[in-house]
Amino acid sequence: MALDPNCRPTRIATAHRTLLDELQIIWDEVGESEDEKDKMMLELEQECRNLYRRKIDEADQYRDRIRQAIAGLRAEIEDICCSMEEPPVHGIESAGSLKEQLNAITLKLEEMQIEKNARLLKFLEVVDQIRKILAEFSPIECDDSKFSVDESDLSTRALRELEKQLQSLQEEKSERLRRVMEHSNTLKAFCAVLGLSFEETTRDLHHNSHHDEGYMSISDDSVESLVSAIEHLRKVKLERMQKLQDLASAMLELWNLMDIPSEEQQQFQSVACNIAASEQEFTELNSLSLEFINHVQAEVLRLEQLKASRIEELILKKKTELHEIHLKTHLIAESQEPDLDIDDVQAGAIDASSVLEQLEVQISAAKEEAFSRKDVLERVEKWLAVCEEENWLEEYNRDGNRYGAGKGAHLMLRRAEKARTLVSKIPAMVDALINKVTAWEKERGDDFIYDGLSLLSMLEDYTIMSQEKEQERKRKRDQKKLQEQQIAEQEAIFGSKSLSKSLSTKKTPKALTISPSQKTLGAATKTDLLSPKSAAKKVRVYKLSTDRMPSFAYF
Repeated sequence: MALDPNCRPTRIATAHRTLLDELQIIWDEVGESEDEKDKMMLELEQECRNLYRRKIDEADQYRDRIRQAIAGLRAEIEDICCSMEEPPVHGIESAGSLKEQLNAITLKLEEMQIEKNARLLKFLEVVDQIRKILAEFSPIECDDSKFSVDESDLSTRALRELEKQLQSLQEEKSERLRRVMEHSNTLKAFCAVLGLSFEETTRDLHHNSHHDEGYMSISDDSVESLVSAIEHLRKVKLERMQKLQDLASAMLELWNLMDIPSEEQQQFQSVACNIAASEQEFTELNSLSLEFINHVQAEVLRLEQLKASRIEELILKKKTELHEIHLKTHLIAESQEPDLDIDDVQAGAIDASSVLEQLEVQISAAKEEAFSRKDVLERVEKWLAVCEEENWLEEYNRDGNRYGAGKGAHLMLRRAEKARTLVSKIPAMVDALINKVTAWEKERGDDFIYDGLSLLSMLEDYTIMSQEKEQERKRKRDQKKLQEQQIAEQEAIFGSKSLSKSLSTKKTPKALTISPSQKTLGAATKTDLLSPKSAAKKVRVYKLSTDRMPSFAYF
């Protein structure tokens, strides 16, 4: 039970007096002198003062220790607040004794330490996640010493910066996972097309993209290895694709050359369809595998061997094709076509393969030339057709019975009207054709040859001939008009009956005089008139003739 602090001096004084009285009794019994008693009392008083001083010093030291503890705890709280960037704590030790202050500040420090530890745990969790992600990016360069937490800065600002860094790394990780997955799918697609094993391909990488089931490495080395493997397989794919397309071109050429039946071609239609395909279009499984390419190569070799056994037949076929192109496009005359004796090929005097290649080159050049001449030739054909109508119309006009009432006369009249309409368009047609031929020759830098003759010269000759024919017709019309005028004058002088009788007795049938050139031209059949070659010959004959046939129609 605690005593009242106010009673302590009285109690101490009473106890002191009791002890002094007991000591006095002892001294009296002993017979101590007064001097001895005074001396011993002085010693006793000194010892009491020393004891009090010692106790006071101990109490003072204890108070200082409490104050130092309070100051130390206060400093710890301030450090925690500073590291966490929290406002300082005030008023904890302002009231009560030092022990009460010490207890209060100790409780506050414990609260702050709990809060600091919770904050530190968050830092450690975030830093650990950052360390793990960076270790996935680059395991070798990842040093744990770089990821220690600075406990002097546990502010929410620093935590947010770490969380922001973690979020950025997580996004980069997601992007890497997406890229690695995309690269893996691309690699699988390449392996599927090339007929390679994906597992064996990835096993040879510096870091296998797949470690444990369900885990995919996203390290820098793994990504670089995947990219390198993809580039390597892309080069392999392009090389095989080029080889397969070259084989496909050779196969198509051999098919066309030897008329291989479609049933036999069916097995390799996929190859033929990809002859001009791009890299992205080769997606079919094993479409570029070595086994498949070797299979196609074996087929091309078989066709080459078949071609070698049928080389003579192919040469004759190509000669016929070239001849037909020349005839169709009127590139050269028959007599000017190169002649190749098949006996020389059979005897081995000429290399059959080189002959076939030469024919292929000639056919290709002839087709190209034919394509450039197509528009002009179409116009020439139209012109020839109209010239045929002109020939028919002139024959019709020379027929004295054309207006008779015979069977089909009205049909002939109708055709004559149509022919006159077409013939009236010939000058414009010829002018347009001349312009077309001139433009063609200017563009190509060469003459437009039609069956061995210059088409432009033939058109110019036709124009001159048409003008001369028109002049001849005009001369005949003027002569006829003059004759009619003379008859009218004689009738007026002698009378119509006597004049008619006189004319009937004098008029005799006039034989048609035909020049050598007219005989040559007149001997042409209707089929000859349609032939550009016959027309060209007529032009040459006409140029040599001094007596031009008025009724001759070019072509």
